[in-house]
Amino acid sequence: MEFKENIKINMRSRILLFLVCSFFLFLNSISISAQKKYVVVLDAGHGGKDPGNLGNGYKEKHIALKVALVVGKKLSNFKDVKVVYTRKNDTYPPLWKRGEIANNAKADLFVSIHCDSHTSNAYGAGTFVLGLRGNKKNLEIAKRENASILLEENYTERYKGFDSNSVESVIGLSLLQEENLDKSLAIASLIQNNFAQKLKRNDRKVKQDNFQVLRETIMPSVLVELGFLTNKNEGRYLNSLKGQSQMGTAIADAILKYINNLKLNTVVDTGIDTTIKKANTIAYKVQIASSKNKIPTKSYNFKGLQNIQRVQVGKYYKYYYDISPDFKEIKKSLKLAKKKGYVSAFIVAFKNGEKISVNEALKM
Repeated sequence: MEFKENIKINMRSRILLFLVCSFFLFLNSISISAQKKYVVVLDAGHGGKDPGNLGNGYKEKHIALKVALVVGKKLSNFKDVKVVYTRKNDTYPPLWKRGEIANNAKADLFVSIHCDSHTSNAYGAGTFVLGLRGNKKNLEIAKRENASILLEENYTERYKGFDSNSVESVIGLSLLQEENLDKSLAIASLIQNNFAQKLKRNDRKVKQDNFQVLRETIMPSVLVELGFLTNKNEGRYLNSLKGQSQMGTAIADAILKYINNLKLNTVVDTGIDTTIKKANTIAYKVQIASSKNKIPTKSYNFKGLQNIQRVQVGKYYKYYYDISPDFKEIKKSLKLAKKKGYVSAFIVAFKNGEKISVNEALKM
């Protein structure tokens, strides 16, 4: 009798254990299926019948493609990132088609990769977002990249109302692009910062101008100019495996940081009670200033620092530089801020958007 009772208790324990394990496996499966996939569309400029610029005998279309493939390979190592290419070989997708690929993929980000050229010995890397009007020098770059339109069939119908040689064409910007401008500037700043800070490339800054390929997309979008093929040293660097690997890695790292920043501001709805689903998301920032003045968060207002955030607290505005879930990374940002002259800068921490002490955050 006692033996039978022991068997019953044993069976109940096993059934209970099975149910508990099944429940947690179920929760885990929901969490995984609910995890957002960030779609990044990589656009290698030119291609096929359009070689791009041919500075010093190098072909822009080949270099742009090789760098795009480096970026894609690195991003593909992350399960929550899906990479889509507008081309993976020497073909020419029309500019409208590149935007259509991104729009149909419901992309979170569009990155178009190019190389620059100039009649002088200009050099350096720059990143562009779509803007209402650029200066004359930026317009010349936009005109060169937009010239690809003339190679397409029925381009007069497809791009009706768009003049690749006119600044006025920019006035037709969509409201969606305007709404995405802040995010476009954020990823552009991260890319440009990696070029200038990590690779020590000549910093040609983040700029705005009229690129047709950016006009075609309805998500945050940037166009990267890796450097000038017309400059012998820079052309040689960009045509090398080392140069392509370094530039591609710099772009990929910036994209991953951009996605991490998006995650910090995203709560995934799993349909489970909030006491279960809410993650203890920790983010660190560098506070560099506090003022009653509302200052535009442009790099020139903050000694060249990019990725500046402004938060209003009562009558004051607090200005933060950079954001990261990694304390070691934010310490590097603090060091750079102090080097730029913000000697009283300090690190602050946030949990699910609420400010907490740094010590408390480190314990978590």
